[in-house]
Amino acid sequence: MIIFAALVTYYNSFAVPLLLDDLPSVQDNLSIRHLWPIWQALSPPTASFMGGRPVVNLSLALNYALGGTSVWGYHAFNLAVHLLAALTLYGIVRRTLARPGLRERFGSSRVLLATSGASGEWIALAVALLWTVHPLQTEAVTYISQRCESLMGLFYLLTLYGFIRGTDSPRSGGWFALSVAACFLGMASKEVMVTAPVMVLLYDRTFVSGSFRQAWSRHWRLYLGLASSWLLLGYLMAGLHDRSVGYGLGISWWGYALTECRAVVQYLRLALWPYPLVFDYGFYVPTKNVVAVAPYALILVVLATAVWVGLRRCSSLGFVGAWFFVILAPTSSVVPIVGSPIAEHRMYLPLAAVATMAVLGGYAWIGRRSLLVLFVVASVLGLVTIQRNQDYQSVLNVWQDTVEKDPGNARAHYSLGNGLFQAGGVEEAIGHYQQALQTQPDYVAAHNSLGVALMQQGRLQEAIGHFEQALRIRPDYAEAHNDLGIALMRQGRLQEAVGQYEQALRIRPDYAEAHSNWGNALFRLGKVQEAMDHWEQALRIKPDYAEAHNNLGNALFRLGKVQEAIGQYEQALRIKPDYTQAQNNLARARSVH
Repeated sequence: MIIFAALVTYYNSFAVPLLLDDLPSVQDNLSIRHLWPIWQALSPPTASFMGGRPVVNLSLALNYALGGTSVWGYHAFNLAVHLLAALTLYGIVRRTLARPGLRERFGSSRVLLATSGASGEWIALAVALLWTVHPLQTEAVTYISQRCESLMGLFYLLTLYGFIRGTDSPRSGGWFALSVAACFLGMASKEVMVTAPVMVLLYDRTFVSGSFRQAWSRHWRLYLGLASSWLLLGYLMAGLHDRSVGYGLGISWWGYALTECRAVVQYLRLALWPYPLVFDYGFYVPTKNVVAVAPYALILVVLATAVWVGLRRCSSLGFVGAWFFVILAPTSSVVPIVGSPIAEHRMYLPLAAVATMAVLGGYAWIGRRSLLVLFVVASVLGLVTIQRNQDYQSVLNVWQDTVEKDPGNARAHYSLGNGLFQAGGVEEAIGHYQQALQTQPDYVAAHNSLGVALMQQGRLQEAIGHFEQALRIRPDYAEAHNDLGIALMRQGRLQEAVGQYEQALRIRPDYAEAHSNWGNALFRLGKVQEAMDHWEQALRIKPDYAEAHNNLGNALFRLGKVQEAIGQYEQALRIKPDYTQAQNNLARARSVH
């Protein structure tokens, strides 16, 4: 039933295109181009979205090896991870309800509603179904890059499941080894995994040992193994940058905490009533009205107090509440995540606590009939998830939907502008870039993209102004140096253009486009051999770079090496069959040959 429900609700997600962070994570991620040597796939650039997440990067490399950038395989993998996580969650809930103290109330009967009490299996199924089909999960499942969240979630659940099985088994060693291995894999998937050893300890104390002292006495070897995974996490996080996370970014812990009060209550509301769902909530915006945040803070204080009391009493509901707050803590406490202070995918694991509370609350209220009601609710949620996946069907769809729901979101306007630009709507794209800059004047990427759009319209001097503004805000922005070089080259300022390409490559040595553009400038300056060196370097970095193959063909043709030039043009057309310029060049070379 769980597998069937997941397949039905996500059947329309397999053609969803690459979105936002998918572009640097998949399309432009050179570290996933080869599975062997495996160390390359396990060493994503520290400045990238996959930095410090080698297991996720390796999974992307596996997808790339099987299907390149065809999105079907990536979505199939994401759904498979979600399915395994759902089945693991089912196992955790079912085995927990079968433990002493809960077994008497939630008997083990495989016949639906056959007894006066509900079967633990059916309660576990209801929890897993609600969690699996809930629309709030779409971002973690349908958005390819957020397999970071779902893969970490799977390993988090397996860490706990391995512990539970180990305590129930006379041969606990193998299950505890699974728990520790899953914990290590989770740490190498996403940083939120840092709380997993804490939750295993809380589970042990609540359901198995009865006290922290007994838990440590009985399972100290396991806890040493789990805790040692923190060393791996510390190693992976060393040297990470460009994540817009942490202090030193002009944000106080107090201001961010106020924002997160509202965010956590927003997550709870969406768990209970999943509308409106927003793909991207944009950058951090300081909270100016402290009084307006007070109701959200009060709600959280009441809930946190209830959880604390439950934990003090060693209550099972206290553990469920702690599951929600502890897992959200790394991303929704006081450590600023400037680039994305609110994100629906962060509810991937915490949603299990809400689903469990809903099922147990319904059962306590109306008894066994609540299970039928919950299955109906799961069906409705599944239909909403199918509809939500429709919003992801194109880049324009998802960003238009985001702008409509959050008109003040600068990143949404910027991203919609990018989608419109790629679709040929240059004038509309310019309007959205300008809207983004009205909201956030120092938005570097928006300045740069606006410059590219203006350059497309031939408004070179305006474009140069935006590139220079982007570089005033962020001097190490390689893309702006490269694009400024293109604009200068179009004005005939070739030497100045070369200087910009050189700057771009000093910042980012693996920037294939900058090498290619530098080659173009040198070619126009008559330095053919130097130009060829740069195009060849671009192709070493990016072998499927059709434009570089075409340009190299032009250089070879000028040098009289017509046969070699033909080979380069043919290679460009194998990569990009509709490349008109390469087609014309190939026809010319063949006529001469």
